[in-house]
Amino acid sequence: MLTPNNACSVPTSFQLTGIPGLESLHIWLSIPFGSMYLVAVLGNMTILAVVRMEHSLHQPMYFFLCMLAVINLVLSTSTMPKLLAIFWFGAHNIDVNACLAQMFFIHCFATVESGIFLAMAFDRYVAICDPLHHTWLLTHAVAGRLELAALLRGVIYIGPLPLMIRLRLPLYQTQIIAHSYCEHVAVVALACGDTRVNNLYGMGIGFLVLILDSLAITASYVMIFRAVVGLATSEARLKTLGTCGSHICAILVFYIPIAVSSLTHRFGHCVSSPYPYPFGQPLPPHPTYPQPNCLCCPHQADPRDSSPY
Repeated sequence: MLTPNNACSVPTSFQLTGIPGLESLHIWLSIPFGSMYLVAVLGNMTILAVVRMEHSLHQPMYFFLCMLAVINLVLSTSTMPKLLAIFWFGAHNIDVNACLAQMFFIHCFATVESGIFLAMAFDRYVAICDPLHHTWLLTHAVAGRLELAALLRGVIYIGPLPLMIRLRLPLYQTQIIAHSYCEHVAVVALACGDTRVNNLYGMGIGFLVLILDSLAITASYVMIFRAVVGLATSEARLKTLGTCGSHICAILVFYIPIAVSSLTHRFGHCVSSPYPYPFGQPLPPHPTYPQPNCLCCPHQADPRDSSPY
């Protein structure tokens, strides 16, 4: 519960704004968002069912694809039901523990997804650059270990994030999170007290996951392209590159939004709003909270904004 004069308090819940500045369109926005969620659930469950029933697809590449399908189901189910509840019923309130759990699942499985993309890049590298040893190196057991390693890495990296918030940051200036889900940067920005440890840890995880994984994937594809250039005919080159096309598109769809989100958090937080105050009350002043009715807020670089974690 908020206290006067911008005093800090121990909240029992937070309030998610949904999509700030578009409150009047929430009902209409629920149509495309709900449709996308339905398509995502049906599509990923179809992938899992087809790969399970078709024995010819029991190969490492399709096992990685199944892992991506599971990750997408977890990520979409962690965010979309609550977002639709905000759109349909105005259910902005979320319990603190539920918020931290949502934060863990979102960041953990995003980290796992990055690891799976890295494993798929390794699979494509071996298949193209060393095809004679592909079936020997990438066995079912090896693929399973790579998936398990990606999952454990996500749990180990992201597990401390909600724990550090729970143990180190009990007090908050406001309960209002200007986001559609509980995101680490958005929650830490509202906290009272010293947040440097939380911010530095988030930056470190962002570097380990996004930067190192993307560099390793880029290196693998540089070697793949060098091998493809050495093929005898253009038909062989196109056929070989065709096996990597969908993987490259998936990587771009995954990393570009994360990069854009990171830049958005770093260089600006303000979204214009048709209403002077959300939820009918003024927002307590806070250096990282968007002020009402502003079109463009220059945002001073803050070390906690340089990572989506």
